[in-house]
Order: sequence, then C-alpha cells, then structure tokens
Amino acid sequence: MFEKITARDLADRQDSGADDYVLIDTRPEDSYGSWRVTGAEHLPFGPAETLNDDQQERVEQLADGDEILTICGKGATSTRLASELDANGFENVAVVTGGMREWNELYETADVDTDDDDLLLVQFQRRAKGCLSYLVGSKTTGEAVVVDPTRHTDQYITTAAEHGMEITRVLDTHIHADHLSGGRDLAARLDVPYHLGEQATERDLDYEFEPLDDGETLSVGDIDIEALAAPGHTTEMVAYRVGDTAVLTGDSLFLDSVGRTELEFGEEGAEKGARMQYETLHETLLELSDELTVLPGHVTVENDGTYANAVPGDLVGAPLGEVHDRLDLADLDEEAFVERMVENVPEKPDNYETVIAINRGVETVDSATEATTLETGANNCAA
Repeated sequence: MFEKITARDLADRQDSGADDYVLIDTRPEDSYGSWRVTGAEHLPFGPAETLNDDQQERVEQLADGDEILTICGKGATSTRLASELDANGFENVAVVTGGMREWNELYETADVDTDDDDLLLVQFQRRAKGCLSYLVGSKTTGEAVVVDPTRHTDQYITTAAEHGMEITRVLDTHIHADHLSGGRDLAARLDVPYHLGEQATERDLDYEFEPLDDGETLSVGDIDIEALAAPGHTTEMVAYRVGDTAVLTGDSLFLDSVGRTELEFGEEGAEKGARMQYETLHETLLELSDELTVLPGHVTVENDGTYANAVPGDLVGAPLGEVHDRLDLADLDEEAFVERMVENVPEKPDNYETVIAINRGVETVDSATEATTLETGANNCAA
C-alpha cells in the first residue's frame, strides 16, 4: 500500500537536501509548465487512467530505485497514479496529500537582524507564491503591527503571542492583485484599525479604513513607522520605513525588480504608472539611506518553484545600496525606463481581476476552497 505525506513533509525533505526520491507531477502540461514544485518531473495522468507500459518505463527511469512521490492539483490524480504504481509492483510510493493547494499554503518565518534592542521584525514567507508579510513590534511595550497579512491570519496572532505582543494595528501597502489580503479580516477579528495609503480613497473601496498620508508616522513603543507614498504599481501604494532599520517596500521595489504598472492602470495606462514608478524609485526610495534593509512584498518564484535571489526560510532582504547596485532599471533614464516597463509586460497573475475586486470589497469569496482556487499560481507582480 502506498504511503501519504504532507506538503510540509515534502518541504522539509527539500530543505534538508535529500536526493533519495523523485517527485512526479500528474497535472496537465499547462498547469505543470506555469507553476510547480522545484524538481518535479512531469507525467500527466488522468483520474480514471491505468498505467501503460510506456508510463511504467518512464517511472522506472525517473525513480532509478529511489522513493516515488506523486503530486497534483489537490490530490486526486496523484493518488490514482500512486495506486496504479502500487498495483503494478512499485514499492516505496507516497502521495503528497492536498497537492499543490496544500503546497500553496505553506509558510516559513525569518527574523530580521537589527541593532535596535527594542525592535522585533519577523518576515512571513508564503513558500509557493512568494508573498511576504511582516510583524513589527516593540519588545518594551508589547505593541505590534502586521503589514500585508495574507488570508491565513492565525499565524500572525500566534507569532505575536509567542513574543508576548499584542497586535494593535494592521497595515496593507496596497490593493493586492495576486492574493487575497487578510488585512481587513485580521483587523476586524482583533478590533483594531486597518490602514491603507491615502490615495486608496480614490479606488472605490467598499469598506472603511484609516488612510495614511505621505509622511504620516505610526508608533509601536519608541519605534516609528513612516508611511511613504510610492505610487506606480498602484496609485495608493505606500512603503513603510521602520525606524533606521528597514523599509517595507510592498510591490514598489523588489530585490531584483520593481512592480509592474498595468494591473490597475490597464494596458492603456501602463505608461502613466511607469512614470509614477520612475518618480517613486528615484525621488523616494533611492533617496533613503543605503543602510536600510529592503524588505519587499514578494520574492520572485520561478515557474520551476525556485526562489530568485533567496532561499525559503532565509531572510528575503538586502541593504538598499546593494539592491540599487544590482537593479539595472535604476540606471535607465525616464524614457528608457518607461519603454522597458511598457513593452516587457510579463504574464498576468491568475484571476487577478477577481482578486482585485475582492480586495476592493466589491466582490466576495464564498469559501476557503474558492479562495484557494483563486490564489493558485505564481505572484507575477514584478516587471
């Protein structure tokens, strides 16, 4: 009989460097090609299919005596393949329960090193999508804020409690296009203020929030969190400078790129967004201290599941000076920058229009299953 393992078990094996297994992905070609677990081999297999000689030979070649793990979208076809392999004499077979849907909900955390003894700064990494969110707290007063929470809100409450802190505010950097924000839900659950940048008042949002003006400062203990207007990816985008330690850049600046500009503005307005992005980059973000640690809203996850410029579980962050040095977009003049942004448009995030509508409050999601389906796929928010 084949075994079952969890997505967390698979992640732990990946992180340990284990090479005594082969992972076989049974999803259709387009699903596999657009987004998969690192190292997964492809063998499409249907829910009513039986193992033929060619498929059996293919599996034997891939496994070469190692353990066989199977994965699919949510566990159906991968379980079918595991059953067929078991029935055909393959030993040491296991299925990843919940498939890519469970993989999509794995998180890691990383602490940010800081010279401020009072500051706690924790980065949450959504492993498969590359979404990054943050807990910023004062060890002295026990106050904390959460920035860009995803819909899996328990982890923020639990982590704050583990550090003896109480979440007093929830902040989003912008209206997200690739995943469902947990900001409003977390704030309502804790009965605390929910904040967006002041320009969000122009986005026709169907809920109340407390807007933050450019330069406005919130505090946890003696730690100042300054809102910096950073339009480009969206009109209401803000970055949050945390004392003299870090800047949480949302989707305005990543470690390897900047935010794309047509998801809100459309193809016809992408140039307008690109000019905003250029101004934000050169007149706001790159004017900050080179010593500030850039903590972005996403890490790029390649189609094969690997992180760009990072490793799952390790901090996704770098000094602003280093980010500037390796960002070729920063060396372009405005016209060349705009041309690059407008002409080199990557594939859009899956279901982005529906995700934006939900995050604006004008549409709703009826179940966790529907939310998971909407969020499936890579984030694709970088230019």
